[in-house]
Amino acid sequence: MRSFVKVFILSFFLFILSLSIGSFAYIKDKGISLENDVVSEESEEEINEEKNIFDSIVTKLETERKEPESYSTLEEAFEKSNRINFLIMGLENVRTDTIIFASFCPDSKKVDLINVPRDTYIHRKGYDAAEQRKINSIYGDHGALGVKKAVSHILNNAPIHHIITIDYEGVKKIVDALGGVEVNVPFHMKYIDPYDNPPLYIDIPPGNQLLDGENALKFLRYRKGNNNKGGYADGDLGRIKAQQEFLKSFIDKVSDNLITTIIKGFNHVKTDINLFTAISYGRKALGMTKDDFNMRILPGKAEFRKIGKKVLSYYIYDKDDITKMLNEIYNVK
Repeated sequence: MRSFVKVFILSFFLFILSLSIGSFAYIKDKGISLENDVVSEESEEEINEEKNIFDSIVTKLETERKEPESYSTLEEAFEKSNRINFLIMGLENVRTDTIIFASFCPDSKKVDLINVPRDTYIHRKGYDAAEQRKINSIYGDHGALGVKKAVSHILNNAPIHHIITIDYEGVKKIVDALGGVEVNVPFHMKYIDPYDNPPLYIDIPPGNQLLDGENALKFLRYRKGNNNKGGYADGDLGRIKAQQEFLKSFIDKVSDNLITTIIKGFNHVKTDINLFTAISYGRKALGMTKDDFNMRILPGKAEFRKIGKKVLSYYIYDKDDITKMLNEIYNVK
């Protein structure tokens, strides 16, 4: 039950874009120029004229969308496409409990999010134990760059431009900053783990609920009840679907509470995206809505394998289906 919040990490991609858009909106509202620090006196007429020009630029950025360029091969697409790819990770001590590949297309303003299951099978040379053949073990040995290399390898050597992580406390503070998130709880979620630190007690009744940060975190962490009772009928896929519904509700609220969300959550995330890069991405993302997010799961299937004397469940990815998926995302014809 120490699972990190998978879909909430997805939402942090939106959070980064929100940071950019929020900064851009602040600049617009305050009339701040990024070009220089010189302050000059202007007439009200001149200020209004500049504001009108600025408003027209923003309006154009919000509404301008175009069909992305098509390519003849995936290799050509990786080389020439202007898509921006992110590796989003949730860490559980020395393991990655969440791995998301997020690909943003500035032309169409669409985002494709690929959830890479934590049990994805990958065999590294010299790491032969059963537990070491799961992708979630790589971080402890090779850090974020090792995970980045593994995910890129699985995705046909797709480029990854940035890395993002978030912690538990950030999840709670961001949700509380939004005044809670409404979600339909599919069944009574009950679970007790007195050995967790701090001890974990989940008791969320079914039906529509406005979850505060603490209960939102519990909702997203929930897998199944004690003694393997209850839980989602279709296992982790059911949990992912429930989390995706949470994400949709979260996105709606984030768009109306940008500055508060940024302030509350910023200290709980780590990323190599600097402020000016974020502003650049935010300009490209102006006008996006929750309908522009396409959520996917890495193609594959669960399978038991015996490694040495242990039998563990792995997620075996499907190379052919991954290629088909990437061809679709990158508009390879």
